[in-house]
Amino acid sequence: MAGIEKGLRVIEAFADSHPRLSASTAAKRTGLSRTAARRYLLTLRRMGFLESDGTMFWLTPRVLRLGWSYFDSARLPRTVQPFLQQISRELGGVTASFGVLDDGDLVFIARNVSSTFQTLSFMLGARVPANLAAAGIALLSCQGPAEVDAWLARQKFIAYTSMTLTRPDEVRAVIDRARQDGFVILEQQMERDRRGIAVPVQSRTGAVVGAISVSLPISGESSKSAIARVLPLLRQAEHSLLSLL
Repeated sequence: MAGIEKGLRVIEAFADSHPRLSASTAAKRTGLSRTAARRYLLTLRRMGFLESDGTMFWLTPRVLRLGWSYFDSARLPRTVQPFLQQISRELGGVTASFGVLDDGDLVFIARNVSSTFQTLSFMLGARVPANLAAAGIALLSCQGPAEVDAWLARQKFIAYTSMTLTRPDEVRAVIDRARQDGFVILEQQMERDRRGIAVPVQSRTGAVVGAISVSLPISGESSKSAIARVLPLLRQAEHSLLSLL
């Protein structure tokens, strides 16, 4: 089991900032010795998950099998997908998504993509900082103040637009407001002229299993009008999913 853990740590060491790794860099990013890191790199190459020029290693498309195995086998994405399709259809083609928290980030595990409005950031399987998406704020609002404070302390807030909230106290205020309201509206945090609206979703046992959200263009529509148009459909889906999860 320790070998599996270390092998997965090596795969996770690859990132946008480190698309190619040497054995030395892999060792630094995983905490392994250089010898052990190289051994795992060579094993993953033999299994087809990596390619190499003899010095540097990089991921191959075979790695996608690991993630898509989740989408193929997990019940949650299949359960929520029809509700996302209905929301997107009734709201005139907006993009509807379902996300979960993983290690402080928001991961989109189900999505119904609008053919009219596209968002570059929130693709199926994408990881984004939770503070940049309405679904992420919705899920953080379901955590206690101590958990939120610990999450805030770990974050490096980056401004993607002039509207992005980058101060911990600002983000905490949004989370607190979402906890009070039971829903989130978030505007222009990662992309200009786009807003997200989200509600957390619970199972029958009361556990928060994710958040359902829509991403839509602002297009001159007021926040109040958008909430009045979108929130009832999200609430309806939330209520229906309660009996299924």
